[in-house]
Formats: sequence, C-alpha cells, structure tokens
Amino acid sequence: MTQNIARMIDHTLLKADATKAQIVKLVNEAKEYSFASVCINPTWVSTAAEMLKDTPDVKVCTVIGFPLGATTTETKAFETKNAIENGASEIDMVINIGALKAKQDELVESDIKSVVEAAKGRALVKVIIETCLLTDEEKERACKLSVKAGADFVKTSTGFSTGGATIEDIRLMRKTVGADIGVKASGGVRRREDALAMIEAGASRIGASSGVAICKGEVSNSHY
Repeated sequence: MTQNIARMIDHTLLKADATKAQIVKLVNEAKEYSFASVCINPTWVSTAAEMLKDTPDVKVCTVIGFPLGATTTETKAFETKNAIENGASEIDMVINIGALKAKQDELVESDIKSVVEAAKGRALVKVIIETCLLTDEEKERACKLSVKAGADFVKTSTGFSTGGATIEDIRLMRKTVGADIGVKASGGVRRREDALAMIEAGASRIGASSGVAICKGEVSNSHY
C-alpha cells in the first residue's frame, strides 16, 4: 500500500523561503518514493525538470496565480505557458475567488479556460477552489465551472489560507464532478490515516509536504 499511496501524492514545497538545497532534497525524495509529482513554485520548475529528466513517472507540478488567484487571466495564461516551457507537466491554478463569490461565473470560467487552453496537450490542469473561503453552493459552482472549462482536476486548497482539505469537502467535490474528473485533497494532510480517509472520501490525488511521513506511517507537523 505504501507504493500505491505514494503514486497518489504530489510531494509539495511551496514556502516562500524554500532554498535550492531543500528543493533538491524534495526531488530526491520524490524519486526514492515514486511520488506522482513534486509540486513547487514556478521559479524551481527548471531545476526539478532537469533532475527528473530520467524519471518520467515523477511529474513536475507547479502553481499558477498562487496563492490568491487574484492575478489577471492573461497573467495566468502566460505563467502557464512559461512553466510548461521550463518543464512543468502539471499545473495547479487558483481561481478568481472574488469573482466566484460575486457570481461572475463567466469570468471564473474564462479564467480557468485560459489556463486549460495554454496547457492543452502538454500539461494536466488542476483548479484550486480554496474551499475554506466558500459556501457549499460556491464550492459546487466552482467545481461545475472547472469541469465546463475543461480542467482535469479540482483541488481543495492552497494550504496558505484559513483552512485545508476536509472529508466533507472531498465528498462534495467528488459528488459534483462525477467519476471522470480528478479530485485533489491538499492542506493539512499530515498522516497516513488522513490520506487514506481522503482517498476513501473520493480523492484521487493528495497534495502534501508530509509525503515521506505519510508513506512511513509517521506524524508530521507540516501545515501543507
């Protein structure tokens, strides 16, 4: 089961003060445990891609419009293209949260679609809806707009707001998107039991900085 759970983990380091040595350590751990990907800020994509060029099963995942989702649509599209050129094959973008709350659904959908189109045929797109800031109705609407825009996954959280993934949110998101779209639980998944509970609730990917601890059955105090 360790191998199976490892293949569902995006091994994550998104802190502003992450150093090259820490990124190198993260990538080496991802190679050792065969994690699904490393999830890092765009500035580290080329470093990770170079280290993983002979390890095709471990993908390079990066974040777009992170962590607020408040950059312009054009900026998100440019960030996506730049990240892919640097070696990213998975893109985790943050929606325009304020627009969603204001019921500007066309803006939210077009914002997501711009990233989907920039990544088309070259990278998976996961849409971070930041569940801790949304009502259940808003979560459902965000998920439906993500599917409509052509995203591959919906994702709970950045890990940098007021809360992370919950079992209830994963169930709601899975129910809303159906069986064919991925659901990623991120933020606060620190233990093996947490990860297994998220998977049981419908998660198909786990975003965690505690990937090694999860695989070893240990407890981590990391927040992401």
